[in-house]
Amino acid sequence: MLNSSCVSLKIKNGLKCVKAQQSAQKKKQTSPPLHSPARSRYSGVAPFQSPLIVSGEVPTTNSATSHSLSRQSPVSTIRRMGELKIEKHVKYILSVEKRKDDFVSVVMEHLRLNGAYWGLTTLDILGKLDAVDQDEVVSWVMQCQHESGGFGGNIGHDPHMLYTLSAIQVLALFDKIEVLDIEKVSNYIAGLQNDDGSFSGDMWGEVDTRFSYIAICSLAILHQLDKINVERAVKYILSCQNLDGGFGCTPGAESHAGQNFCCVGALAITGSLHHVDKDLLGWWLCERQVKSGGLNGRPEKLPDVCYSWWVLSCLIMIDRVHWIDNEKLVKFILDCQDKENGGISDRPDDAVDVFHTYFGVAGLSLLEYPGLKAIDPAYALPVEVVDRIFVSK
Repeated sequence: MLNSSCVSLKIKNGLKCVKAQQSAQKKKQTSPPLHSPARSRYSGVAPFQSPLIVSGEVPTTNSATSHSLSRQSPVSTIRRMGELKIEKHVKYILSVEKRKDDFVSVVMEHLRLNGAYWGLTTLDILGKLDAVDQDEVVSWVMQCQHESGGFGGNIGHDPHMLYTLSAIQVLALFDKIEVLDIEKVSNYIAGLQNDDGSFSGDMWGEVDTRFSYIAICSLAILHQLDKINVERAVKYILSCQNLDGGFGCTPGAESHAGQNFCCVGALAITGSLHHVDKDLLGWWLCERQVKSGGLNGRPEKLPDVCYSWWVLSCLIMIDRVHWIDNEKLVKFILDCQDKENGGISDRPDDAVDVFHTYFGVAGLSLLEYPGLKAIDPAYALPVEVVDRIFVSK
């Protein structure tokens, strides 16, 4: 039998959930409508098909939100919030690759393939992907492949889902998917699905909704989603949603912005967003914005530039991006730049790194910052790359 404290806690949590839903409903009634292609692209999409194909849209510009900078007064807005130091960020990213013997490079050796994805995608969004040697990058990526079909974080490292997706994404950037043995790679990924629909990250069996997203995203890019049980995968992801509307890494785990992206992204790609209470989830997500304009990953945490992607992409996919102050978020990201040497940090005046540089620039792309290529909120690749995968071929 439950003791009185347990009953009290359950009642309290239940009331909190009801209040959140009521507040979300009120916000929905008072907020302007969002006419976003992202909604038609990711809402009500038939499973196993590219959202871009179903919607019939081939966007050539970033159209993530109706409250974007490009639809306001770009000149006055930029003057007020600051300017993105594009050339300095390009120089910073290119310099990181050359520093192979310093401390940071050594301790990050095991996830170098992830770093390549972050850096190269940033360059592409900035329109500077041609600054790198494509053949050299592709050759190195393929040397990271294991005989199992999966990819390791660097040459000679063990394969893992995390690095396998990054490899696929990097090859997609260069339109070089054909160098893969698609059957071998897709079999490696599909072989990591468990009976309950979840996915393990590698042969050692860790389960996390990150791996569900990775499997679904990877196989969708490779046009191999039929190799897994999508219905069970979706069911498992939905079992990880909490009473507050957010998603955790496993059933019952704490809601976290990073896991929200993984779950919402996977549901979007499989055409399953109709299962989600968008108002309740949207309320949890919009509460991540703090006074500085930045976003945090959980309640009572500090803001971090990386959540400009994790949170914002979700809000766009569920059509609730107008529930946050986009202009304040842009200013927060720009304030995190190293304006002298390039790069973006987690918070203003902290040390920069490629991870936060990518997510900062990607967040600005979602907000339609002028001069940046559009990025797809579900596949985390430039829209033109996603178009090429699903529309052009």
